[in-house]
Amino acid sequence: MAAASLYCVCQQSYDVSRFMIECDICKDWFHGSCVQVEEHHAVDIDVYHCPNCDVQHGPCLMKKRINWHRHDYTEPDDGSRLVQAGTSVFVRELQNRPFPSASEILVQMQGYQVTQKYLEKQGFSYPIAVPQLGGLGLKLPPSSFSVRDVEEYVGGDKIVDVIDVARQADSKMKLREFVKYYYKPHRPKVLNVISLEFSDTKMAELVVVPDIAQKMSWVENYWPEDSLFPKPFVQKYCLMGVKDSYTDFHIDFGGTSVWYHVLWGEKIFYLIKPTQDNLTLYEVWSSSPNQSEVFFGDKVDQCYKCVVPQGTTVLIPTGEERLRFCNSLFSPQDKMCSFFTRNLSGFKVFKFLYCFNMPHIQHYISKALLQELREDNCQPPVYLTDGVKALINALKNWLKREVTEQASDVPDHIRPNHLIKELTKEIRYLESGGSKPVKSQGCGPCPLTLSTLDKAGHHARRTARRLRHHHHHHHHAPKTPSNLEILELHTRQVLKRLEVGPFEQDVPFSSTVMAKFNKTSMASAAAVERSLDNNLLLVMCNGRIIR
Repeated sequence: MAAASLYCVCQQSYDVSRFMIECDICKDWFHGSCVQVEEHHAVDIDVYHCPNCDVQHGPCLMKKRINWHRHDYTEPDDGSRLVQAGTSVFVRELQNRPFPSASEILVQMQGYQVTQKYLEKQGFSYPIAVPQLGGLGLKLPPSSFSVRDVEEYVGGDKIVDVIDVARQADSKMKLREFVKYYYKPHRPKVLNVISLEFSDTKMAELVVVPDIAQKMSWVENYWPEDSLFPKPFVQKYCLMGVKDSYTDFHIDFGGTSVWYHVLWGEKIFYLIKPTQDNLTLYEVWSSSPNQSEVFFGDKVDQCYKCVVPQGTTVLIPTGEERLRFCNSLFSPQDKMCSFFTRNLSGFKVFKFLYCFNMPHIQHYISKALLQELREDNCQPPVYLTDGVKALINALKNWLKREVTEQASDVPDHIRPNHLIKELTKEIRYLESGGSKPVKSQGCGPCPLTLSTLDKAGHHARRTARRLRHHHHHHHHAPKTPSNLEILELHTRQVLKRLEVGPFEQDVPFSSTVMAKFNKTSMASAAAVERSLDNNLLLVMCNGRIIR
């Protein structure tokens, strides 16, 4: 077997995870970190000379700047090319433009008011601003916490995605190099860090996300512990930007709702209502080859400027006309999810949940909600059924991709066909006037109706007759069950249906059930057969019998 080719001054084999640059003289390849060339600097080099060749041929030749309004600053400036997003000319013009104030659409609230009950009842159609930290359950470092502190807690060797704002292009660099850049008195470029997830670092101990984000996060609440794939880190991001940073219009990955807190400095959002018309315009704009030359705010009726001062927290709803909660701040929309996965232009970092994790989390949450719909004694609220419908469409979308595209994003172990059928069947039953009573908003479990009790009694009596027949064949005298026994038998039967076998392929996954019921052990089917005592113990959790 031939030995692997060795490169660079370090004489190591090629590593796809590390940036490399080719010498234009000797044609050898070098790791950028070994020859002190950052990836974002390499685009400025016209002719590169490695350390060996620059002795004879002199230093590298750099590109000459011809314009200040194009991503490629070497383009001839004849006045015919439009200004592109992110360039210094663009940022200066944007800062001087008037916009309607976001105070027209911003909901001002105190932290203790932002609850799951409030959002489920009122919806989440407009951004929420919380001017003070108290009541949100949010824990943060003090405002004196610096970029150098980030390096200390995260580690200087951490590779971070960095946006070159003037080119609207991303590259990778070590955190310590970004920190050095940050503290330079004169910065030749505007670099912006927007995707440093630090859940797996020491800095995670300094930050506790808002209560509402924890309670309504799909990933945190529904990603099973026994999943074949590790749970993604998606809750704790640190954004570090310098003056004149800009990120073009986008909808956050997977259509997620997001929260921001400005520890120090100031952040400006340009917000557009996600009406169906605007979403259609956004799809066309995002797919356009001249997207960077068109400010999307000019394509819609209203674009609001939202200035977030230091110490303020904002919660921004997902990119949908209406957000329907499915116990989550993560509500997918069929059209947008499929569009994003196929056509999203812009930075690679935005594709986080579109491809790999989206089918996973949609599959997990769909199974959990299917069980919830089946076991709940009450008619679910409209927001829940609307959310399930959106999930059905999303699952169908992934299924179509699997059929039509060779490189499918749907993992091999996820086969949503049966899940789609079962969810659809449950929704049709509910919409056709299923017998479940309506649950009022914000209330506990609804009381059992007469019809529900009748069905439960009939089911329990049938089970009791089967058990009596079993006892009769073992020469035991038949016993007429009491009302208490009937209730107990019915309860056990419900628990039996919740129990998950280790080898079943198409049943609600055990980790979701365990998480939903605080990991309390379920009564086994064998226990139903063994026990007919009158000692009835009901343990309640979130308004449901769990044991």
